Amino acid sequence: MKRIFLALFITLFALVLSNSAFANSVSLTLESVHQDHYYFSINGSSSFSTMMCDSYDNHIYFGETWTATKSPFLAGIANGLFGPTKALDYKAAGLIYKSMITGSLTTLQAQWAIWGLFSTNAQHSSGFVTYGGATTDATYLTLAQTASNSAYSGLVLYTPLNGKPGCGPQEFIGYSPVPEPGSLTLLGTGLIGLAGIVRRKFVKV
Repeated sequence: MKRIFLALFITLFALVLSNSAFANSVSLTLESVHQDHYYFSINGSSSFSTMMCDSYDNHIYFGETWTATKSPFLAGIANGLFGPTKALDYKAAGLIYKSMITGSLTTLQAQWAIWGLFSTNAQHSSGFVTYGGATTDATYLTLAQTASNSAYSGLVLYTPLNGKPGCGPQEFIGYSPVPEPGSLTLLGTGLIGLAGIVRRKFVKV
């Protein structure tokens, strides 16, 4: 009986962690685009998720569905569309995206700057000049050199399965708020309390 209880406890704890700590495959469907925000259905959900594209030279169309690997941002870089050699560019892109979320950059400033990090074609486009892409990139590439890992907390990377630069669906950056440490502590305390209750019931039986 103790073994059954232990197995159930470990399974519950693993399920709690799996959504935020590890990479997993998801199905993405492009539903709409507004001011360079892409709205997706993930795994058929009717609640759409907002993301931003980092791959200017890849293309998708409305209603298209494909499989992507969803990873915590920093962990996903090694297997990202552009590979680990572009790690600093990815980090700059993550900081740019977060600055957009906080309102320090407009959506269009962020989008053109992120595109410019990974594409010379984007750098030669009028939008890159209009929205100050070169200046933004230089600023955030410098910041990325010393930024702590916590600066990327909550960011998620969606990399298309078998994708390549210029071939296949685009790669996207998203955001999923991370539970506060106090919330995780409370969750752990709750699980321990639940374990005690279940154990006492087993003892009584």
